[in-house]
Amino acid sequence: MCATVQNASNFILIIIGSERWKLDTALRAIVNSPYQENIMNKDQVKGRIEEAKGKVKEVAGKAVGNKNLEQKGKVQNAEGKVQAGYGDLREDVKKAI
Repeated sequence: MCATVQNASNFILIIIGSERWKLDTALRAIVNSPYQENIMNKDQVKGRIEEAKGKVKEVAGKAVGNKNLEQKGKVQNAEGKVQAGYGDLREDVKKAI
């Protein structure tokens, strides 16, 4: 499987609503790809997934007027950004070495 960063992001977002095992299989395929220079590491992928799930919760909370769900979505989105940022930093360090 040859996936660039952009294609990997689109692939993950397409299957987010699918069954859990499919998501895990997709993550393993992306992370274990022989084209490591073109793909995201585990923290980047998981962080971006958490961002997307958080955004969905946030928007759903706004739509139905549930402040608690909206807040949980904002927190999950922020956690995802931190994890993705950590993954980005790991990649930068890896490239610098």
